[in-house]
Amino acid sequence: MTREQKYQAFRALHERPGAFVIPNPWNAGTAKILVGLGFEALATTSAGYAFAVGQRDTSTDLTRDGVLANAKGIVEATDLPVSADLQDGFGRAPETCAETIRLASETGLAGGSIEDSTDDPNNPIYEFQLAVERVAAAAKAAHDSHFLLTARAENFLHGQPDLADTIRRLQAFAEAGADVLYAPGLPSLAAIREVCASVSKPVNVVMGLKGATFSVEELAAAGVKRISVGGTLARAALGAFVRAAREIREKGTFTYSADALPPAEAKAFMAAGKR
Repeated sequence: MTREQKYQAFRALHERPGAFVIPNPWNAGTAKILVGLGFEALATTSAGYAFAVGQRDTSTDLTRDGVLANAKGIVEATDLPVSADLQDGFGRAPETCAETIRLASETGLAGGSIEDSTDDPNNPIYEFQLAVERVAAAAKAAHDSHFLLTARAENFLHGQPDLADTIRRLQAFAEAGADVLYAPGLPSLAAIREVCASVSKPVNVVMGLKGATFSVEELAAAGVKRISVGGTLARAALGAFVRAAREIREKGTFTYSADALPPAEAKAFMAAGKR
């Protein structure tokens, strides 16, 4: 499947009725497993990638080249559309965000997200006007490249639980050309419903974070179009790894192996061809 075909398939998922789940692999192997389980699109996770390479999930620890190389490995493992977590675009300037989108499209990605968080604990969210200019520059590059742009408003992940400002930002991002809108960490189904009712573009929400979780059916009824899980699959895998290692170290037993993926099943996932 060509990149253009993947882009068109990805766009079509956002245009059909109901909601779809876009899970987040962190390497080629986990991408193949998700393909084998029947998902229709995938999204990278900067957190999962960071854990795999022994780094923190920050724009200071992860490089653009590294993130795009990881995304390329996932793209090449599957014929599904893949969207990338591109953090803050790897730079403050709108021109840098645009360049990141162009480079991402060259890896074969069908889409990607740009967020308005700065990684500066003293000033965690980009000023409103600059945030909008960054999305506008990214959107122009995305549309020139046939690339589906997701714009993220990060208030709720950075100690600023201001729903009105989050909606204001998402509305401005939509006006600036974003194709999909995303406010991770919304605290309730009512807040999710309010966001969806306040914007004209498809909304992504993340499940698996600490706190309440909602079903695909509940989220679709609230107006959500796309559901991702961020780094939570990676953390679930790490949780199983740590529990197994602690059992060995602290108890000297190996009962964890009863829950391990059988070798034949793992091999079958890896041997499966692209869809």
